[in-house]
Amino acid sequence: MRWRPDRSGFHRPVPGHSTPCPRSLPSPPDRRPPSPPGRHRDFRPLPRPLLPLQNKDVRLMSPTDRTRPRFPLAVYLFGALAELLFGYDTGVIGVAMLSIKRELGIGPGLQGFIVSSLLLGAAVGVGVAGWLSDRFGRRWIIFATGVVFAAGGLGVGFASDVWALIVIRFVMGLGVGASAAVVSVYLVEVAPTRHRGAIGGLGQLMVVLGILLSYGVGYALQPYDAWRWMLGLSAVPALVLSAGIVFLPETPRWLILHGRTDEARASLIRLGRGAGADTELAELDRALRMADRKPGLGFTLRTMAAPGSRRALFGAVGLALLVQFVGVNSILYFAPTTLVHAGFGDNAAVAANLGIGTANVVFTLVGLSIVDRVGRKALLMTGCAVMATAMAVLGAFTALTSHSAATAWFTLICMIVFLASFAATWGVCVRVVISELFPAEIRGSATGLVLVLNWLANFAVSQSFPTLLESSAALSFFLFAAVCVIAAVFIRNVLPETGRGHVLDASPAVHQDDDPQRSGTSTAKSVRPGVDG
Repeated sequence: MRWRPDRSGFHRPVPGHSTPCPRSLPSPPDRRPPSPPGRHRDFRPLPRPLLPLQNKDVRLMSPTDRTRPRFPLAVYLFGALAELLFGYDTGVIGVAMLSIKRELGIGPGLQGFIVSSLLLGAAVGVGVAGWLSDRFGRRWIIFATGVVFAAGGLGVGFASDVWALIVIRFVMGLGVGASAAVVSVYLVEVAPTRHRGAIGGLGQLMVVLGILLSYGVGYALQPYDAWRWMLGLSAVPALVLSAGIVFLPETPRWLILHGRTDEARASLIRLGRGAGADTELAELDRALRMADRKPGLGFTLRTMAAPGSRRALFGAVGLALLVQFVGVNSILYFAPTTLVHAGFGDNAAVAANLGIGTANVVFTLVGLSIVDRVGRKALLMTGCAVMATAMAVLGAFTALTSHSAATAWFTLICMIVFLASFAATWGVCVRVVISELFPAEIRGSATGLVLVLNWLANFAVSQSFPTLLESSAALSFFLFAAVCVIAAVFIRNVLPETGRGHVLDASPAVHQDDDPQRSGTSTAKSVRPGVDG
């Protein structure tokens, strides 16, 4: 082995040569620590050399990194659990109403009020929760949402009369509204840019899973008229949500906005993005400091109404109203009543509801798989076309035929087509788009204010639908078809594009005409590499 001196003057072996080292050459000093008593030092192995760190942050090797979950998807799924309760509480009332109206002897007006009382509470909850989430954090408001759901679920099981039921449903609506305002914001802010649409749409997946779960519970309990159990079982997942949300990370954006940079870094590590945490934090901080953040409702309203933000505001408000006027929630809430009106029996209508709920879940999964591959606007307009066709065909068939088995089955098919197209397009997009349209410093408050209008529209449509269905089912379906056409025109000409790789908080991209088919410009200029929301 051949030897050569190193920088310290000691000779080191050269690989590939076997000439022994001459005894006259000095040997490197033995820097090993002294051996324990009773052991010969020659039997202890030399310590492994420390390799130099190359382009790595030593903080990523801290014990915090070992607490990172292997599957951040578990964080996203649990963060969206409040939406399961949202879906369950809004879906179960349609099945329970078949038993409630028999036991309590109520007409169409009170039926609509029992359903819409939850929506009225949601209109209050969604406005308050958005402001509270900006002040106290997204995570703790989701915790409070679980507590409200649990209290309402336990209380509704002991409702003594119709008015007690209405009051308790109003309280549960506070949780529904808070879920609608905060969960989508939480998911959008913890998601990486390349998967933001799919992860933000997980909330809608949990909604439709909750609806399907409510249909299954209703199918099992409806023969016993156990409507109190149907409504009260929502307390179980609510308690699970309240206990588990404590262990989830707060969103990095909210932490950066409140000057808690170290916690934001730890949050990114827990979300599986520790390798680029410092780069991402720097980009987030630079993006969020571009606006002069000031708390308060007045600042939120001024920011929403600023000249550069008006297109985003019009797009968010229009989308929040149109998603209710297309009739999807009226179809969902009153699906058993609609099917009974079309010719099904009570048990057959509840069983058919399971088919509607299954289609809703399947096509929500389809929507999640494509939402980040195509633009949000293209997806929404495709949904408008299919929904308008389904409602127009159903209206014409209902107007030209009498009640029969064929009418009942055709109504069910058209409802499934309508809800499947909604689930794959509008269902996975609407609340994600509304959250994406506003800058981070007002995102929670602005989303909450816009969704107040959404729930008020939901209240108005749900309150009037039972009476309209009794008077003319065909007219109600034609009205929904017309609104779908209006929605397509609105999306084409007013709504900004927020998909196709747009980075969250890159506000100029949504305040300008960024549809390359219309303006001839590329959206790539609005994407800043290195920012994973």
